Amino acid sequence: MRRVFVLHAVVGCLLVSGFASVFPPPQQMQVTKEKFGLADWFIAVPPKASSQDMFLARSFSAFLVDRWQLALPVREISKLPSGRPVIVMGTGQNALVRQALERGKMDVSTRAGGPEGYVLDVQKDLILIAGGDDAGTFYGLQSLRQLVGRTSDQVQVTQASIQDWPYKPFRGVKVYLPGRDNLPFFKRFLSEFVALYKFNKLILEMNAGMRLDRHPEVNAGWIELANDLNYSRRHRPEGPNGEFTDSVHHDTADGRMLEKAEVADLVAFAAQHHVEVIPEIPALTHCYYLLTRHRELAEIQNAEWPDTYCPSNPASYELLFDVVDEYLEVIKPRMVHMGHDEWRMPVGVCPACRGKDPRDLFIADLKKIHGHLTGKGVRLAIWGDHLNERVRGVKTQAKKLDSGFEYETPGGLTSEQVKTHVPKDILIFNWLWEDMHGGAKNDNELSEWGFEHIYGNFTEKFVNYAERSKLKGLIGGAPSAWAVSSELSIGKDRLHNFLGTSGLLWSTQWPELSDLYRNIQALMPEVRRNLRGRSSPSQDGDPVVPVPLPTGGTACIKPPVAVRSGRIEVEGKAFDLSSSLITSSATDAPVIPIGEDFSSLIFLHGLANEADNNVVDRLIYNVDDTSDLLGYYEVLYEDNLKVTVPVRYRVNILQWQWGKNPTNGYYCWGADHVDVSQAGDSSCSFFAYEWVNPRFGKVIKEVRLFPSKGFRDWTGKTIDENSIWLAAISGVKKRPFPDPIKAAAANR
Repeated sequence: MRRVFVLHAVVGCLLVSGFASVFPPPQQMQVTKEKFGLADWFIAVPPKASSQDMFLARSFSAFLVDRWQLALPVREISKLPSGRPVIVMGTGQNALVRQALERGKMDVSTRAGGPEGYVLDVQKDLILIAGGDDAGTFYGLQSLRQLVGRTSDQVQVTQASIQDWPYKPFRGVKVYLPGRDNLPFFKRFLSEFVALYKFNKLILEMNAGMRLDRHPEVNAGWIELANDLNYSRRHRPEGPNGEFTDSVHHDTADGRMLEKAEVADLVAFAAQHHVEVIPEIPALTHCYYLLTRHRELAEIQNAEWPDTYCPSNPASYELLFDVVDEYLEVIKPRMVHMGHDEWRMPVGVCPACRGKDPRDLFIADLKKIHGHLTGKGVRLAIWGDHLNERVRGVKTQAKKLDSGFEYETPGGLTSEQVKTHVPKDILIFNWLWEDMHGGAKNDNELSEWGFEHIYGNFTEKFVNYAERSKLKGLIGGAPSAWAVSSELSIGKDRLHNFLGTSGLLWSTQWPELSDLYRNIQALMPEVRRNLRGRSSPSQDGDPVVPVPLPTGGTACIKPPVAVRSGRIEVEGKAFDLSSSLITSSATDAPVIPIGEDFSSLIFLHGLANEADNNVVDRLIYNVDDTSDLLGYYEVLYEDNLKVTVPVRYRVNILQWQWGKNPTNGYYCWGADHVDVSQAGDSSCSFFAYEWVNPRFGKVIKEVRLFPSKGFRDWTGKTIDENSIWLAAISGVKKRPFPDPIKAAAANR
């Protein structure tokens, strides 16, 4: 019997009875409601299995242990069993995979059997992943992971038949090299997010974030620069006359550096997960890291912190190539991104460049770098804004400051210069795809000029992507994070971009934005758990019990719409909704008695009005306060120690109207959406935030809710008053000590 594959329709919510559908949506997918328990299965590999087959088998085994505490053995067999359920993964080189394909008499499409494609078939006695290549098998495994879930008594997998392949070959994410404290998180980000959602490129901005043995002074200056900006509470320096200068990106590697072995290990870890690392080493512009101790090479040598090197000085390239070569030796990349965006240097200030056409300087610089890299077998990539006169101006661009100071900055190359002088094997990161920058005109020009290009700073809000993505030479895209690579930074700011674009780059089924954002919010519990590397107490099986809220007083208000009342259960969390809400109040903050040693408290709350969150790179020296502080819970223990639990926008709360209109892209990183509306139409959305008790063994006496007062946002403006509405609190019970007599009897 041959199975028929049908197109999978994107639905409004990805989570069904605790099991997630596959994201990004596969090209062809058929799913049933049938689920099979996995306890009696095993993972099969052929005798003398390849290293890739063993990696896949052990990866799935490790996933089941880490996520679900289910241990399945990995066994060598030469023939598929007939009476025992088995899991088989590999390419056509794997004899067990060939046997499974023959047993199922499956037609594998050309695309699913090609590069990065795969077949995933989940039946009651056989789970098969057949990859078109090693990467395809790996992506099939990522899809299988998303079909596994737990009911109250067992780990199960959903029956499904999938044939899948990527829409675009270049599926990247641009981030900063992490610092040492963030390395464990970053590895989880690589394996549990980047690879899981089928990205295959990591553009990793380096600056001076790796120890440079040939130029330790560059590392020393890098630390000095980061310290100066953070300790002086600045985002970036200004030019000598107040000119707006490039961003510094001094939170790369947390303003410090990794050892070479740590960088090499990170690159190898990425490669194992089929993610190619493309180091970004800024050249010409954004070169603060290079010039802190080499002012003699700067275009403006008397600048507080020089930004761009002098392209007329041969010594600039001696230093640059020394640094680049050290990175090449460690990372061994096939491609290097070397910046070249936002050349904001005042024209004519540098004595060595004065009187020269900045376009000629740009071309000469690009050719030097291109020649150096291609001589080592490495491809060059750059940002594409200076190939564009519409954005950067014709030859130069006039600037005038509020002080009256006037100057010019380098403009864009002419079309003829680009066609004649810029090597066509350079990969162009085009971040000018929005209409405000010329949009489709820029795409078309890059194709007409003969470049391969991708959409840089890619987002899910892309006009006419279905047509524009078919353009010749357009090979993919990469969303960007322009801030420290930490859980909070990526978690609260970037996941809608990253998840949204993963769908655009892999799949060809693109939901409306409102549905996409609902899907992304529905994915948050699993994404959050994966990136943190551990479950919350409510996910580990202990009872979740409602805590009674006080009634009466001015802090108790009626809900704005009809809200459900009584006990509700959502994803294993139980809440008791009353007919009123507690609102944050500075004058009447009622005491909520707790009186237990709970493992965690779960606050079900919503916000009266929309607030504000800005991206972390707007306030590098104070990441937390990029999100509006709306208030806080004051937790009082029986020994009178007080702990505050901040309530911040997008970190653990959103406005109650979010479910009706999520189209602005806001999602809540640290709390889960709960529809509390009586009609079940998301007319009232609250968010369940689980706060883990940091003092196990200590009784929590009480909780009170207070509003913030006088909080200033990243611009320095005091935010408007905004009420937090608390609908319910629940607690995860402390696990009781086992009865030794009963335990002994049960084990006989």
